[in-house]
Amino acid sequence: MTTRLEGKVALVTGASSGIGQAVAQALRDQGVTVIGSDIADSSDAKLDITSEADWDRVMAALPQLDLLVLSAGISRATPLASTPLEEWREVMSVNLDGAFLGVRAALRVMQPGSAIVLIGSASGTKAVSGAAAYCCSKAGLRMLTKVAALEGKPLGIRVNCLSPAGVATPMWSKMAFFAAAVAEHDGSEEAAWEALGGRDPRKPALDRMAFAPEIAQAVLFLCGPDSTGITGIDLPVDAGYTI
Repeated sequence: MTTRLEGKVALVTGASSGIGQAVAQALRDQGVTVIGSDIADSSDAKLDITSEADWDRVMAALPQLDLLVLSAGISRATPLASTPLEEWREVMSVNLDGAFLGVRAALRVMQPGSAIVLIGSASGTKAVSGAAAYCCSKAGLRMLTKVAALEGKPLGIRVNCLSPAGVATPMWSKMAFFAAAVAEHDGSEEAAWEALGGRDPRKPALDRMAFAPEIAQAVLFLCGPDSTGITGIDLPVDAGYTI
């Protein structure tokens, strides 16, 4: 069966895991040709999103670009007074500079009818103690989205942001506070997940963390023909967390 996205070409960053991986698969399921890029990739699709040269190389190799989903990102959790400048700059470089370079590159080559989706975070709206760099980087994405949407509108290019709250992805298990939560619950990873909101698929979506494929469906909406009048928004997919 032909889908309404079939024949499109998409570039998805951070595609080796988590939300990026789910988005890439969801787009492929719709018949989209997906270039899934990641800094961890060992092929020509390897992309350091903080590198202008990498963006130039990847863009030059694309036959066309209809959809760009900027999912690559990192998270650090350090109290503000203890945050090293290097850590602050690292988070900003990946989460905000990388998004800027991607949006800039896409606006230069995309044709009318194209769409860009930035993956933000509820933490860009609602402050989280101990995560200043991450919160500020994601707040910056929201404004980058608005400016890019204004500049993209005359070109026929839509730019939107999607901001989930807790999503059950590998990123969480790499955080220092997650390891502390595991220790606090006598080594139980599931108890640590439950403390974050839980990831039991039997629970309604409003009562647990989200799963990456659910976030991917919201990305499909922002990429597809049902959202052609939507640009410049930050779509919260957070079970009411930021209300």
